[in-house]
Amino acid sequence: MSESKKKIKLMIVAGEPSGDAHAAALVKALRAAQTETAFEFFGSTGVAMRDVGVETIVRNDDLAIMGLYEVWVKALPKYIKAFQTLKQTAIERKPDAVVFVDWPDFNLRLARSLKKKGLKTIYYISPQLWAWRSYRVNLVRKFVDRLLVILPFELDWYKARGLQNVEFVGNPLVGEVKPRYGREELLRRNQLDSSGPLVALLPGSRHKELTRILPPLLETSAIISKEKPETQFIIPLAPNRRREEVETIINATKQDGVALSANLRITKGETREAIAAADVVAVASGTATLETALLGTPLVIVYKESQINYRAFKPLINVEHVGLVNLIAGERLATELIQYDFTPERLAQELLLLMDKERNNAMRARLREVTAKLGDGGASERAALAILSEIERR
Repeated sequence: MSESKKKIKLMIVAGEPSGDAHAAALVKALRAAQTETAFEFFGSTGVAMRDVGVETIVRNDDLAIMGLYEVWVKALPKYIKAFQTLKQTAIERKPDAVVFVDWPDFNLRLARSLKKKGLKTIYYISPQLWAWRSYRVNLVRKFVDRLLVILPFELDWYKARGLQNVEFVGNPLVGEVKPRYGREELLRRNQLDSSGPLVALLPGSRHKELTRILPPLLETSAIISKEKPETQFIIPLAPNRRREEVETIINATKQDGVALSANLRITKGETREAIAAADVVAVASGTATLETALLGTPLVIVYKESQINYRAFKPLINVEHVGLVNLIAGERLATELIQYDFTPERLAQELLLLMDKERNNAMRARLREVTAKLGDGGASERAALAILSEIERR
């Protein structure tokens, strides 16, 4: 061997399924950008990161928890252990940079701790500080060396607050969100009829989201079935959720006297296919709302928190819309039913309205216009180049 390969050591910290997927895409883009470099990747990993060969220091599968009570009471020991393990590993192994992917409550604290230890910190997929708890921008200013944002309005927001180390790299979902097969195949695989309308129900990727959001979604399906008996429903599970969790909630809903449609299916590994095939989607607020918009399917955005969390968080929210597609559009394109507004009756009414062919086509056209603002794709590649550039700045 005439010459040894250049070596780059990166710790990557992601905490939720969406961040895990973006981190995995980033790893592939980094390898492709510098094929002659020997990369060493390690950190907090989920299924997607492990699949691309990132060494696991902490498994994030059980850490994707949201809410004051859930985090600070139930999950606090797990978080403390994960935090200390990652911090100690970074200090001992001295990576060229630590890349934080989304997951702000955990990652901002870790960035502060590691920056104080002299490590280079890069944040990919900005914390949504423009939406709530905007005072945290001071943490980013002090403890993040480079911030890579993925929504077009974020660049101006941060620069208006004095941050110059910010770059808009595009959205990593653009060009990547596409079904592997069409509607007919999705229906065939799930024993559904091609002649009836299809409603996709997406209750979220966290267990607590399933327990709070899925029951009213199921009740909604019962209401719609009474009005349009030919309607079919599909629940595409997030990768980190088990079919048994959904079946338990379905059985409890039936025991409460709710007559569910016989045309209700649970599927896993077909989320994008189910969204693309559906006539309309009821989707929990989060990344899935943007995926739905990119797939062009009319949607209603829903969310429900515990009372204690909702009362604690609501005063901290400073945006008019919570859905990403609405924030990008700058208007209430998709109806948002949050907390007390999220009732089966109201959701059924909104979904039935969207099943109207004229309304449906009109929203599909608007979704195409809005998602065009996200650029032409290649976000992972641009993020990889920005990270490599930041490392070279030493």
